[in-house]
Amino acid sequence: MCGRFAFYSPHEAVARLFGVADAPQVEPRYNIAPTQHVACLRVGDAGRRGLAMLHWGLVPSWAKERSIGARMINARGETLREKPSFRSAYRRRRCLVLADGYYEWQRSGGVKQPYFISLETGEPFGMAGLWESWRDPSGGEPLESCCIVTTSPAPAVAHVHDRMPVIVPAGAHSEWLDPQNADVERLDRLLVPWQAGGLEARAVSRRVNDARNQGADLIEPLGSLPGGA
Repeated sequence: MCGRFAFYSPHEAVARLFGVADAPQVEPRYNIAPTQHVACLRVGDAGRRGLAMLHWGLVPSWAKERSIGARMINARGETLREKPSFRSAYRRRRCLVLADGYYEWQRSGGVKQPYFISLETGEPFGMAGLWESWRDPSGGEPLESCCIVTTSPAPAVAHVHDRMPVIVPAGAHSEWLDPQNADVERLDRLLVPWQAGGLEARAVSRRVNDARNQGADLIEPLGSLPGGA
């Protein structure tokens, strides 16, 4: 699964790598947790790409309560066509959740050691996401929410965890984002472990376990921190 990640790239890099000419500046965050709002790239009605801040935890349009979203931060790529919670969004409402890296925990005995996993190039990437719009039956503004699609791990990170987010290659961004593209057989081919370059997994401080902790020190290699904390 993917339960924490970081996104801190400046808007100039986002504009260049993701083709968003008017990309707004997003506050750098190093410990993004479920139920928070996350930066997502999607295509609007006019066919233009834009950034939106979506609630992380998908709330299907038919849900009676928004609390269901806390249990749907991830969606397994292998079952997107089958699950009622994700089936419609997979065909029509796909997005990219922007990240510079994500955290995963490796269990060793009674200890879970966090790792920060990123591209060796250091560039940000887009994780395959689905989004939905939900309105509380009691009224109020609609809630736009999202989840991250996961797959089996690439060999470079398989020692850390048995799942990883689907990272969509830059050349496939348009295909994934196009709301008119409902060819799920072709889309299925994108739901594979990362193959387009190197991944780096480094052990980091267990301070990341507390979502209240923030700061660039959270992604520093464990051995470089004072006292190895």
